[in-house]
Amino acid sequence: MGNDGGSIPTRRELVKNAARPKTVSELKATAQEAQAHAWKYDPISGADIDLGDLASDWRGRIYNYETVLSHLMDDKGMEAAKKDREAAQDLSSPASDKVGQSMSFGKTGIRSIRDVVRLKGHAYTPRGSDLLRWQCPMTMRDIGLGAKTIYLVPCGHVFAELAVDKFPEKRCVECSTGFATSDIIPILSTDKEQADRLRQRMEKLRADGLTHSLKKDKNADKKSKKNKREAGADGEEGAGKRKNGAGDGAADGAAPPAKKQKEASNGAAAEANGISSRINNPMTASLTAKVLAEQEALQRKRKQADAR
Repeated sequence: MGNDGGSIPTRRELVKNAARPKTVSELKATAQEAQAHAWKYDPISGADIDLGDLASDWRGRIYNYETVLSHLMDDKGMEAAKKDREAAQDLSSPASDKVGQSMSFGKTGIRSIRDVVRLKGHAYTPRGSDLLRWQCPMTMRDIGLGAKTIYLVPCGHVFAELAVDKFPEKRCVECSTGFATSDIIPILSTDKEQADRLRQRMEKLRADGLTHSLKKDKNADKKSKKNKREAGADGEEGAGKRKNGAGDGAADGAAPPAKKQKEASNGAAAEANGISSRINNPMTASLTAKVLAEQEALQRKRKQADAR
């Protein structure tokens, strides 16, 4: 900062340099750094990745299988992370596709063990190294960090991406399990097209009631049962309303025969009461009403007899 021939950058120059977009090489270097971090550390616990005991979700992100199990068995933690899981299940948002970022278990979107596939790779330790590595059984090359790696669903066997075209009849060479082209999952891929393909695959599986591991989605069954119960409750309420409506209609419209007879009897009594009401003497009026009612009943019996 003295007479060394240098200069102190002004604020304008600093802001201008900060706003400069990153070059392709810089973006590639950043993606490789994030991918290297993801291959070394579990994104949930931060512990070292154990290649001998790994699991992957539908995006190709890898976790220590023990970490996934421990969080799934924590009922309180699962309940607390419910909102995060629901947000992570939103396939329209690619925010959780970023490789190498640390996250809580709820943000992984994993709800059950069926949402992950346990990976099975050929692990070995190279000479002069203590680090465990994976080797592709088809190409005999190291896979993992620095190499494009894939695994198959549902078996979980791991291969180099170059070996995909060498599989006979779309069957795993390790266990002979058949697989579809859509079930080839790239591990920790930073390619946007691959991420879009995986998202479309998961959308289709959910529409079919399946999980990433191609097993039945129990959470989807719970939702469908809940919807059925709600629909059944609505149906019962509607049936009750219809039943009540039918009862009201019967009262307003066509009444049953017994009710008609009662109404006729009441009508006759009303008519008799109307005549008796014009008689001033109460005893005479009551007697007159009784006589008229008896006559009316006798006339009905005669009509019924004539009808027969």
